[in-house]
Parts: sequence; C-alpha cells; structure tokens
Amino acid sequence: MLLTPRIGIRGHAIVTGKSPRSYTYADSGVDIAAGDALVDAIKPAAASTRRSGADAALGGFGALFDLKAAGYHDPILVSGTDGVGTKLKIAQAANKHDSIGIDLVAMCANDVLVQGAEPLFFLDYFATSRLSGPLAADVVTGIAEGCRQAGCALIGGETAEMPGMYSHGDYDLAGFVVGAAERGSLITGESIKAGDHLIGLASSGVHSNGYSLVRKLVADLALDYSAPAPFDGSRSLGEALLTPTKLYIKSCLPLARSGAIKGMAHITGGGLLENIPRCLPKGVRALVDASSWPFPAVFSWLQEAGHITPFELARTFNCGIGMVLVVAEYALDSTLEALRAANETAYAIGRIEPQKDGEARCRIYAHKSAWNSREGFDTDNKGIE
Repeated sequence: MLLTPRIGIRGHAIVTGKSPRSYTYADSGVDIAAGDALVDAIKPAAASTRRSGADAALGGFGALFDLKAAGYHDPILVSGTDGVGTKLKIAQAANKHDSIGIDLVAMCANDVLVQGAEPLFFLDYFATSRLSGPLAADVVTGIAEGCRQAGCALIGGETAEMPGMYSHGDYDLAGFVVGAAERGSLITGESIKAGDHLIGLASSGVHSNGYSLVRKLVADLALDYSAPAPFDGSRSLGEALLTPTKLYIKSCLPLARSGAIKGMAHITGGGLLENIPRCLPKGVRALVDASSWPFPAVFSWLQEAGHITPFELARTFNCGIGMVLVVAEYALDSTLEALRAANETAYAIGRIEPQKDGEARCRIYAHKSAWNSREGFDTDNKGIE
C-alpha cells in the first residue's frame, strides 16, 4: 500500500511515497533473463552467417566489419533500412514466425543490390510487449536464413521489450543493411537509352508489399488463415501468403559487377508502375508487355476477389515480377542465359523508348488477357493501355 505523499521543506526533494515491496524490472513486464537467454539461443544462427570481413559474433556494444578483408580496395558504402509492413499481422494470426525474417533481409538487401552493391552485414530491431523466447528465436532464425541467402553477415541487433507500447503477442521488425561496391562500379541508370531491353525476374509471391489490402480482402470475405488458400489448395491461406520474399543477390551481383546491367528496379511498394521509373534517366520511359510472363495465381485471385483495376494492381503489387533489369539490346540473350544458369526465372518483358511530353514513365500493355481484366474496369489511361 502506498503511503501518503509528503512535501519536503526548505526546497528539499519531494517525497512521493514508498512501497513496502522491493520492485524489479520484471515487475514492469521486462524480463532481462529472457533477453539474455535469447541472445545465447540465437548465437549459433548468427554464427552461421559468418563471411569474410565479419565474425558474426553477438553480445558486444558494437559490431565490426573489415572491408579490406572482404576484398574491397576503394569501396563506396551503400546502406538501406526497411521493414515487412503488415505482413507481420498475418504471421501473428497464422502463428508462423520462421520465415518473416527472410522477408526482412530481402527487403533491405535487394534494395542495395539495385545500385550494384554487395550486401555485407545486417542488423535487426525486434520490439515486442513481452518477450517470448521461442517466437523471437524463430524470427531471428529466419533473419539468419535470409542473411545466408544474401551472403551477408548478421552481426548485431536490438531486442526491445516495451510493455504498454504493443498489444499482447504483437511485435515489430526493422532491418538495416550495409553493402559496398568499388568506386566507379555503381549502377546509376545514367547510360540507359531508347532501344535497351527490360528483363523481369519472377517473384515468389506477394513479397512484402500490399498486405494491408490483402488483409482487408481476407477480413471482408471472412476467410480463415488456417483454411486452404483459394488459389493454392495444397497450403493454408496463411502459409501461402507468408511465402518469403525472394532474394536476387547471388544471381544478379555477378552480372552487375560485369557491367552487363545498366539499371535495376526492386519492385516493392508502388508496384511496377512506380518502381521501374526510379532507375530511368530523363527522356525515356519503360514499355512493359504484361503477356510476357505468367500471371501468378495469387494475383489473379486478389484481382478477382477485390475487383482490382489493372492500374491499382500494377501500382500496389509486383504482379509476378520482383526485380527488373535494364540491359543493352546486344546483352539481352546472354544476360537471360546467365540468369537462367543461376536458377533464376527470367523473362524479356519490354523495352525502353523515348518519352514524349505527357506520357507515363512506365506503360503496361497486353494486360487484358494476361491479367484477366474484365470489361468496364480495364483501362484508366494512367500507365495502363
């Protein structure tokens, strides 16, 4: 029971009351021991990401990386940070947390890749109301798997237990990556010109963008994440929607270093329509043939279930293409061959042409049959024709 507060005299400190019990941090909902146990549990996962330049050790105040040991002579550092958005809510609803960490790494590592940088090391931020060791270990194990796929080291991070900031069972993730490229070898897109070609690399699904719309459709249609997916009867809806984002580093980095790639666009928030123009110089635009790659079943379902217009579809989702490369005409066939040899599913999806005043920077055509567009909502003259 708290005592009645007393006010000190002659400017002395105010006494606000006392309690007969001895408080601990755990009483407020923060379990230091659980945090320590988590660090010990995830050390093997972090160690499995060890690479030249980093020993992937955890526990210190700061993490070190040796650029010289990684083989760089005159490097430019390229950094990025991202999260996975409301895809986390599906992981929590489906109680499946072992792959969301792959998404976290992919969203960051693919971003630095488009500038020709090799992802070198990664740090994560995990925040929750109350730490669950097994859940957090699943998440970090996924992060380590993403780092292995990207070829970067997991060298540190932060686990924050913040009662009152999050609802029970909720957690949030953020990721931070640092990559490097030798000076003069960055991909800037400056050399892109009319006549160049677009190569699209297949996505693994929705990746990590557009999930607020996905979740709204699931809720409005009263679907259960544990029920079979409407577009894939072999998996539950939760499992299918949690398919992790594809990483493109190991297939694309050698081509970037060879000089074969003029520009790259990671297809994230903003979809095809808004991301492809990000790598283009002024005076040109991208013309994309929607019939040049298979339209994945998940997007066909989303379009039909939500009566989504092609324009909305193309500026919200990747529509089956997770990365776009721009190459010279002479390099098209050899680049496609190299990508396929690296087990990448790659398609020639369009070309670069001059942009006239008033024209959209990215134009998508042939979607009417390819995307199951229906009469009445298949055109809007905003990048779709």
